[in-house]
This record gives sequence, structure tokens and C-alpha cells, in this order.
Amino acid sequence: MNLASQSAEAGAGKLPFANFNQDNTAVKRGSRATGPGHRAVVWSLAVSSKSGYKFFSLSSVDKLEQIYECTDTEDVCIVDRLFSSSLVAILSLKAPRKLKVCHFKKGTEICNYSYSNTILAVKLNRQRLIVCLEESLYIHSIRDMKVLHTIRETPPNPAGLCVLSINNDNCCLACPGSSTIGEVQSFNTINLRAANLIPAHDSPLAALAFDTSGTKLATASEKVTVIRVFSIPEGQKLFEFRRGVKRCVSICSLAFSMDGMFLSASSNTETVHINSRLKEKPPEEPTTWTGYFGKVLMASTSYLPSQVTEMFNQGRAFATVRLPFCGHKNICSLATIQKIPRLLVGASDGYLYMYNLDSQEGGECALMKQHRLDGSLETANEILDSASHDCPLVTQKYGAAAAKAYADDQVGGTCLEDEASALCLDEDREQPPMILRTD
Repeated sequence: MNLASQSAEAGAGKLPFANFNQDNTAVKRGSRATGPGHRAVVWSLAVSSKSGYKFFSLSSVDKLEQIYECTDTEDVCIVDRLFSSSLVAILSLKAPRKLKVCHFKKGTEICNYSYSNTILAVKLNRQRLIVCLEESLYIHSIRDMKVLHTIRETPPNPAGLCVLSINNDNCCLACPGSSTIGEVQSFNTINLRAANLIPAHDSPLAALAFDTSGTKLATASEKVTVIRVFSIPEGQKLFEFRRGVKRCVSICSLAFSMDGMFLSASSNTETVHINSRLKEKPPEEPTTWTGYFGKVLMASTSYLPSQVTEMFNQGRAFATVRLPFCGHKNICSLATIQKIPRLLVGASDGYLYMYNLDSQEGGECALMKQHRLDGSLETANEILDSASHDCPLVTQKYGAAAAKAYADDQVGGTCLEDEASALCLDEDREQPPMILRTD
């Protein structure tokens, strides 16, 4: 996720881009203690900087383990790793129309593609690679990186908002269907056909997220008063959660837990909301006159206008997180680390925050650790007292980067490995297998 601000002065921020890998998992091979055949599931985070990019393994709360660092690519603004494989897509501000696909463990470039305009977002799963421009989307096959389909003349999408399901059976792409209202266009990337147009909100979209099954899509608009969850591909509204109306909020990210039980929503405020309809406590019998009044009021909602009924039926946050800052863009993820549910927040101030989530009772989550993303560790007091957390975000404008001119609607690709040397991402068991060809 691009963590650069569009309003602050350049050079003020510490972390222009951060991203958790698609299913929040990476594979750590066996050790002497666990044996050579042991495969433990750990979480992985990619971050970029002016000098390159890094990958971190998040197998424990106490330690932030750096598993790879690249320093030969300057001003990296997008870095996206394919699950736990060695395949990584990289974009630099110095060439914002050129996407590189690399094997980071071998240190080799597999192929590169050049596009007609600035690349705003890149999404990967085991079957497809999606490249998002402001008014078009390119769908590549992950096996050979060839362009399978181009969605042209999409509504203006300057933020590059789009999401790709990680599920092979429901390999769906979602993006804004309008620049003026909150319509969601879903697209089947296997059949290469538009699936549905979902009227999600009255105001333009600000955030989207699929669950791991690819059958649920969470949406939030620029007003951020309500977060909705829809079934895919039907587009039926399943749940609705009220975020609040007290102040102006800009949504930063939405994320489902791996089991689909929880949905987190972070913003430019200090509060992260975690919702779960499946974890709500059974209603208790009222014991006060206000309780009885509330019960009668809820029973009468069937006689009220639909807009009022929806407001009463909207769920509230099951759990909340109080971040030690506000005003910083961030990305959140719900993960299980050391068998405990956690909320992870990577922020543009250069820190990773780790919170415990009580999956039974909810409530306010406890801050466990925060790590500097340069690999060092600071105590909670040092971070909470840091004045840098109150600084505005940095601006990283693609338009300031030098870029080669390309013909309209033209995509040029260069493959650096021939058919005889098929790519092995890591070891034989690593997925997906890839065959790269030159035309």
C-alpha cells in the first residue's frame, strides 16, 4: 500500500510503501529443533525506501526478522511479493511506467513491462498479475506474464484503488465502477468477463478488501460513516457496520482475518475498528427503563423508513485499537502469531505496531510491541514520546519522476529468461510453477 501523502512536503516521511503478502503467510523451513521437514506458518511484510526494499518475517512478537534487503533499486514505490515465493513485482519512481518482475533470492530480473501511463497499483495471486493505471487495468497470466486482457476506459481512478481475490476458485477483481458514486465493478479474471456492478455507497469508494475465500467484499466510501460487506459475485449486502460521524476521516485500509470472522478498518485517526457479527454476544434482557425503551425502539424499526431501519441495524465495533499517533497513513492486517490473534499496523512513520486481539470478549486491544522497520527495536515509552509521530506525511508524487514516453494503449514487455530455463521460485514445493517465454 502506498503510504505517501499527497499534501505534505517531500522528504518528511520514513516509509513510502508497506504491504503484507497476500494471505499473510510465509514459509520458514525446518531447524535443528523442529527437524528438516517442519514448515511453520509465519507472517511477512514488505517495505520500501529511497534506497530499495526489505522483507520481514513476523514469526514472533518480540523479534522483527529481516529476511531480505535490496539496495540496488532507488525510490521504490511499489513492492509486492507473491505469497511466500521468491517472485516480487517492483516499481520505482524513477521509471513509474515500467514494472519489473524479479526473483529476489536469485537476484535476477525475470521480465519487465512498460505501460502507456503511470502505474498506480499492482496486485498478484497464483494465477493473475493485475496492473492498475488511472483509466485502465491490465490482466497478466502469472505463468508467462503475457497480457491476457485489458480493461480500457475505466472511470478515473487516481488512487489506483483495486483488489484481487487470492482464491483460485473465485479469482475476482474489484475496482471502482464510478468516480462520482460508490459503485463497485467486479470482474472474473479467469473467464475475463465483467461479473457485477454493485451500488455500495452514495459517495466515491475509498477502500476495498476481499476475504480469503473471495466470496465476500468489504467496501468503504470517502465519507467513511458505514462499512459494508457484500457477497461475490451476487453483490448482495450481507453486513453493515457504522464507523462514526464525529469528524472528518480518511479510510486507510480494510482487512479480513484469515478465517473471515473479523474485519479491521484503519484510518487517519488514532482508532482502528475491528468488527465481527459472528462474535457478537447474545442479547441480554434489559434491567433498566432505558434498556426496555431501547428494546421497544428496535422492535419498532420495521415500521420506520428503510434508511432509519438500516441505521438501527448497523453493527458496532467488536474491538478497537488506540494507535499512539494520528494523521499517518497506515496498513493493517489481522494475523495469528504464536497462536494468538493479533492486529498488525504498518505506518508511514516507519514503525510496525502489534496488538493482541481478544477473540472472545473484544474490547480495547493491548499494545504488545512496536518495531522500527529498519530492524531496531524501541521501547513503548520511547515511541509514545517521539515527536515525529505528530508530523504530517511525506508527499511522493509520481509526476515528479522522470519517465520514458510511451505510445497510448501500448504495453511493451521484455522477458530476460528463455523457455529453456523455466523459473523455480525457491524449491520444488514452492508454488506456483511458472514457465516464461519470449515471443
